[in-house]
Amino acid sequence: MENLFAHHQLVRDVAFGEILPDDGKHLAFRIRMTYDKDKKQGERRYFFMKAFLDEDFLLHNATARELYHDCAKQLPIIDYHCHINPQEIAEDRTFSDMAEVWLGGDHYKWRLMRANGVPEEEITGDAPGEIKFRRFAEVLPMAAGNPLYHWSHLELKRYFGYDGILNGDTAGDVWELCNQKLPSLSVRRLILQSHVETICTTDDPADDLHWHQVLREDSSFPVKVLPAWRPDKAVNLDKPDFRSYLDTLSQASGVEITSLSDLLSALRKRMDYFHSMGCRVSDHGLDSIPSVRFTEQEASAAFAAAREGKTLSQREQDGYKGFLLRFLGEEYAARGWVMQLHYGALRNANTRGFRRLGADCGYDCIRSGDCSVALASFLDDLDQKNRLPKTVLYSLNPNDNTMLDVLAGTFQGEGIQGKVQHGAAWWFNDTKHGMEDQLTRLASVSLLGSFIGMLTDSRSFLSYTRHEYFRRILCNLLGTWVEQGELPNDKTMLHTLTARICYENAKAYFHFE
Repeated sequence: MENLFAHHQLVRDVAFGEILPDDGKHLAFRIRMTYDKDKKQGERRYFFMKAFLDEDFLLHNATARELYHDCAKQLPIIDYHCHINPQEIAEDRTFSDMAEVWLGGDHYKWRLMRANGVPEEEITGDAPGEIKFRRFAEVLPMAAGNPLYHWSHLELKRYFGYDGILNGDTAGDVWELCNQKLPSLSVRRLILQSHVETICTTDDPADDLHWHQVLREDSSFPVKVLPAWRPDKAVNLDKPDFRSYLDTLSQASGVEITSLSDLLSALRKRMDYFHSMGCRVSDHGLDSIPSVRFTEQEASAAFAAAREGKTLSQREQDGYKGFLLRFLGEEYAARGWVMQLHYGALRNANTRGFRRLGADCGYDCIRSGDCSVALASFLDDLDQKNRLPKTVLYSLNPNDNTMLDVLAGTFQGEGIQGKVQHGAAWWFNDTKHGMEDQLTRLASVSLLGSFIGMLTDSRSFLSYTRHEYFRRILCNLLGTWVEQGELPNDKTMLHTLTARICYENAKAYFHFE
């Protein structure tokens, strides 16, 4: 490469730094060239940089590129936790415009727009879709370092074939391009294009699962769409709608619920029905892990008080929740289900925002506090009865990462690979830094090769690019360890490890039929 400049009579010396491998497409290196001009010495620096979001995005070494392109890229997706609507899959929904498919229900994007002072009318209000899209496009250049900058461009590239940059100047052209392609991008086509094998939705025990039944009977759609059990409304007896929910659950189960015993019977019946519909995973959204242990008699008294509309103490609330979670955990173990525990969110922190728009609209944040003792006690109580199901733990507070890795390792065994898991970086943590931190900490104190990988946790049908994002980050991490001499350059080992984390472990762990 020095010969490139040797012919120039002014050049006295050429030095190179940070020479990156030539992948045949991009020449990436930094040059410092010392020269004489008009009998004066000087220095010039030449920089050749990677293109934004090229095929080797986030893949910073040859090993990472080989792992991603030859292994991770083509693996199917098992989305074992998301919030998409099964009715929209069954009916193969289409979208009227780009704002509807891209901004509808996406509180990640809404938070960015609010942070830049965009009026709520142009975020979740009645403003035309094109205006909402334009406002987001105007905000996006300010989101440097935020994963939404990457995700947004990945979505435009993968689903709409747009290779450019989205900003206020390009918003109009991108709007037109995407809207032209939307008629051919129905929900099912988006899913199939993303190479999705299995989807687990989020379903209340009282749900009739009608749309899941429709999908089970539809042989034209090869993707498994399975229910996932989310009994938060039965657990949260402190919520204003608890009593009305008991009536709803009574109707669904055929059990008149007048006591805690009735509630347990109703939940068992609904679990049996969910199991018959292919459900193999539960999920709980918890503010924190209950630390109070109640007997069934104590929990029954708390239930009776709540059913009568009485105000319960914090101890009564926690005791009931802890009892019900332990009951449910035992039932999951009996059925071979996986239990997921999401905790650490401070929900609806902005009261005015919540009253205006409701839940899941971008007004939640991270709850601090140590749940390690309560969580360990909960798992141990189930384990002592030999009724601890396979369990995936998620904390919204990244300070819990190492604690969860070590705690999970305390309850392994029973001939089950990775029986208790520290789940993927969740919500505010599914950033490049957050994913790298979660993977690195997991690897440092546990068994990375048993990890069940990524999920979308999303309401958007465009968010499967998050799996691509995760896979690129994983491959780059493994590749970096290899090229730094921390792992051997063993292709068989590396491919096996990558395939396990991206796909095979989840497939074996959940046993979806």
